[in-house]
Amino acid sequence: MQKENNTTVPSATTPRIRHRKRSNEVIPEPSKANGGNLLVNDRNKYKSMWIRTHSTVWMIGGFALIVYMGHLYITAMVVVIQIFMAKELFNLLRKAHEDRHLPGFRLLNWHFFFTAMFFVYGRLLSQPLVNTVTSDKFLYQFVSSLIKYHMAICYFLYIAGFMWFILTLKKKMYKYQFGQYAWTHMILIVVFTQSSFTVANIFEGIFWFLLPASLIVINDIFAYIFGFFFGKTPLIKLSPKKTWEGFIGASVTTIISAFVDLSTGWLECDPGLLFKPENYILPGWISQWFPWKEISVLPVQWHALCFGLFASIIAPFGGFFASGFKRAFKIKDFGDSIPGHGGITDRMDCQMVMAVFAYIYHQSFVMRQGISVEMILDQILTNLTFEEQQSLLMKLGQILQERLEHS
Repeated sequence: MQKENNTTVPSATTPRIRHRKRSNEVIPEPSKANGGNLLVNDRNKYKSMWIRTHSTVWMIGGFALIVYMGHLYITAMVVVIQIFMAKELFNLLRKAHEDRHLPGFRLLNWHFFFTAMFFVYGRLLSQPLVNTVTSDKFLYQFVSSLIKYHMAICYFLYIAGFMWFILTLKKKMYKYQFGQYAWTHMILIVVFTQSSFTVANIFEGIFWFLLPASLIVINDIFAYIFGFFFGKTPLIKLSPKKTWEGFIGASVTTIISAFVDLSTGWLECDPGLLFKPENYILPGWISQWFPWKEISVLPVQWHALCFGLFASIIAPFGGFFASGFKRAFKIKDFGDSIPGHGGITDRMDCQMVMAVFAYIYHQSFVMRQGISVEMILDQILTNLTFEEQQSLLMKLGQILQERLEHS
């Protein structure tokens, strides 16, 4: 009996058995692993397709209207998209119990958000803003001062938020608060670092914004269509509904669209060198099979072909990254603001990757390097006062007059 009692009472020296924590990974069901998630096997696919198509038509129509209205309206659209993306991502790690004990903590997140917005757009829009208010002396001086001290203002706004965060730290909430602080900064990097390139593309010319954005839309639409009707081979485990048939079909369609659409004459651009057609003589063996001996190609079509390759092969990895991110947090979508699509972040994952590539490609392979008249004017209008600009104009006129007299 004593021996039995000793076996039931744990000894102080007996090591404590620690059970292994279960993994958070979602183990796929057998049907899902074998392709049960594919659209061809979805019984409700036509209903979901109708909802998705309806939303897509509205989005494309609204997008076309905003593009027609011009640069500032497109920029405003990007700002609204950024706000919705930030809201969806902020809500991802929000805990209601902790937030009740931290009044005003959410306001701090938005303080950092709008400070980052002021920093990014202050640098990108300084020149257009100066050109807009040159007729009003007071506004011109105010905007010029704001641009001159822009970096200092942003820095002190950030420091104010940093001090605010330190002063709101509460015992037993440190881990949650520091986690939210790090999460906020990651959101700012993801949202602003990439979307700022979108705004930069807009002011390089609406064409350089519209081309990459439309190619991503084309790729998404045809990936869905080919996957809907022909998809049978799963592409990647992170996104069970993606198929090789959809990926390949969308890639071919996007590349062809990128090259062919620009040759149809729908563009009404300033006929720069990129938009002036060049004739290419075809090899003899091609002219034997086809009636053409030469073809006319716009130089910009070769650039568009590179954009199409990137949009169809590399940009979808932005979507795969978002899919893995959602699986890690065990959510289906980032939000529900767009019926049939999810949230704004779900639609912008590939667009962000594409925008960065478009800007870097344009700066590296399209934009002429060196000093240009536009760059000099940009520096003059940004850094000189109105009186200094008038003085410069007079001196430049005198110098040109002297050169004309001596020539």
